[in-house]
Amino acid sequence: MTSKTPFRTRIAGTGSYLPEKLLTNADIEKLVDTNDAWIRERTGIQHRHIAADGEFTSDLALKAAQKALEAANLTAQDLDLIIVCTVSPDQVMPSCACVLQQKIGARNIMAFDLSAACSGFVYGLATADQFIRTGMYKNVLVVGAEVLHRYVNYKDRETCILFGDGAGAVIAQRTTSETEGIMSAHLRSDGSLGDLFVLPAGGSAMPFDQSVLDRGDQYVRMKGREIFKHAVRTMSQVCQDALDANAMTIDQIDWVIPHQANLRIIDAVGSHFGIEPEKVVINVQTMGNTSAATVPVAFDQAVRDGRIKRGQHVLLTAFGAGLTSGSIMMKF
Repeated sequence: MTSKTPFRTRIAGTGSYLPEKLLTNADIEKLVDTNDAWIRERTGIQHRHIAADGEFTSDLALKAAQKALEAANLTAQDLDLIIVCTVSPDQVMPSCACVLQQKIGARNIMAFDLSAACSGFVYGLATADQFIRTGMYKNVLVVGAEVLHRYVNYKDRETCILFGDGAGAVIAQRTTSETEGIMSAHLRSDGSLGDLFVLPAGGSAMPFDQSVLDRGDQYVRMKGREIFKHAVRTMSQVCQDALDANAMTIDQIDWVIPHQANLRIIDAVGSHFGIEPEKVVINVQTMGNTSAATVPVAFDQAVRDGRIKRGQHVLLTAFGAGLTSGSIMMKF
């Protein structure tokens, strides 16, 4: 997806927030038949951050958004649009974006949620890019935020070891510079594989009632082996799409920021794609899988610790339930 207009989208600021409470592998050992060595070998994860009681997705999003605004030297009054990428909003309606709009003190601007699971932030940033390229908006807040642990069955060993909570945000800003900004975005979905990762209850097909709770349909379910195979293949493909669209080679990329689902998936994608390991931003060890929050949190951490610098080529890529996938090439 590219556009020939006078406007491009630059990342003016980044921010992230992780709850203070940690859920360690030792904690999970007390809940299911597993152990620290097995979890680290299978996933690379050491611990996850867990939202406190009374701490909601909009609260995490607010703290990440405030840091992004500060980094961009803007206030909430400068925003033209808010996109919250999440599969764990505070409630079905109103949207988490509208709740955030009120909490952050923005004007009565457009605000909406975007649901693409782990690909959510990549989808959201690509959407913001289109609003900016057309000239409709100047400053767009894009947040990936999740409180996933409340959808996890801590008796299911396959899923309970993976997920944590967090939020990451960026300010996508209009620019006319040709030396920085988003260069292209590449988004896909394959609904035929939707049954590989599902949250059965809570929609119109299965409203909540006692039978839902009795069956445990309020919790996420996944087929990990099949997801692994498709994640590696599809994320590699969308990364190649980004290279082809921009007539670039792999050695011209300074950083790849992949969805942090599982260290084995990240390593396999890097190997398949041919990127040097030291160019891949990885934080899954201390976060777990935070779905739409993983890419923006990793992005913010790498910017703040000095790894990612202005003028470098950064490739974002993700894969999630849907099944969705996507990549974005940018010059930061």
